[in-house]
Amino acid sequence: MARFVVELVFGDNVDDRLAARPAHRDYLATLVDQGRLLVSGPYTDQSGAVLVYEVADETELREVLAADPYTPAGVVAETRVHEWQTVLGSWLRD
Repeated sequence: MARFVVELVFGDNVDDRLAARPAHRDYLATLVDQGRLLVSGPYTDQSGAVLVYEVADETELREVLAADPYTPAGVVAETRVHEWQTVLGSWLRD
């Protein structure tokens, strides 16, 4: 399994994002239940969000991101993806 940090930069269409947010959060909850999403949350200034995924590879990550309701809603101006090598942290699994 690989871990990825994904940064979403929100576009200016706040009304569209807020309309899509309940479906987005429901989708993320299913990913948490599946063990594919470790943590997520928006910046306090609502300019974007950070999500940490644990998936097989970048191909699976791209599929997960494409299925997110935010994608067809067009509310994300930029998506930054970085594979992440975790080393230390109290929440890391063995």
